[in-house]
Amino acid sequence: MKQTVILSLHSSQRYEEQEADELELVTEGTMEFRDGGWDISYVETELTGLEGVTTTFRVEKDQLTLRRTGQLNSEMVFRQGFAHDSLYQMPFGALMMRVETLSLFYDILPEGGSIDLAYRVIIENTQAGTITYHMDIRAK
Repeated sequence: MKQTVILSLHSSQRYEEQEADELELVTEGTMEFRDGGWDISYVETELTGLEGVTTTFRVEKDQLTLRRTGQLNSEMVFRQGFAHDSLYQMPFGALMMRVETLSLFYDILPEGGSIDLAYRVIIENTQAGTITYHMDIRAK
């Protein structure tokens, strides 16, 4: 059953030779257990620069998939010690992107939980930077 949740997100994007770009967001989303895993979704806002995009974290045993749909489309799969290649499709074109999972931890229960993720981004075979996410989820 899909339930409404409050998501508290903190992300940090650190690109080569630049200071970290930090973002904190508290938003309403949904959480649903289906097919042996959790789907945690929310709609991005102007604040994140991805207005109109739906972001879904799919949490399964030993794996997290981050899907974005709407103005841009992407699917990134995170598993400890694993690299994933995909197309990052934007309105003006697509980029080949690789993500390398540096760390992944999650603890999800019906009443909420948390996700911690750190990964390296390589765009078109060029090291782009490191991204970390921390998400707290609580039932509304």
